[in-house]
Amino acid sequence: MARKTFTYLFLLFALLGFLDASYLTIEHYRGVVPPCAIVSGCETVTTSAYSVLFGIPVALLGALYYLMIIVLSILYLDSKKEKILKILARATVLGLLASAYFVYIQGFVLHAWCLYCLGSATTSTLLFIVGRLFMRSNHNNVTM
Repeated sequence: MARKTFTYLFLLFALLGFLDASYLTIEHYRGVVPPCAIVSGCETVTTSAYSVLFGIPVALLGALYYLMIIVLSILYLDSKKEKILKILARATVLGLLASAYFVYIQGFVLHAWCLYCLGSATTSTLLFIVGRLFMRSNHNNVTM
């Protein structure tokens, strides 16, 4: 897979994650619980003590993470510097670890699910997969 393809996948998934996390952030500051149609528990999850970290909504931290991925992707497209793409691919581990933690909290601590939070977890997992595929292709084929 070409570097440009990896970068566009990073951009696509990060944009989806950014929109999702930004929506949750806006709803947090508006004091509104987002509607959940497929699963139940959005209110439990989004108003729990786990929804903020040092007074900052974790959704905002997620939006900043996705924004970082977007900025790094655009920087790579602009500069074509391989190092930026490698940093980007490695940074996806952060999103995966955070998502795994919050999925655990939803399932085993709160016993409630937030559809939007699960969407963000899916997006960060997809970013991680693209990052691992890039690192593997980079390792296996240095002349790419």
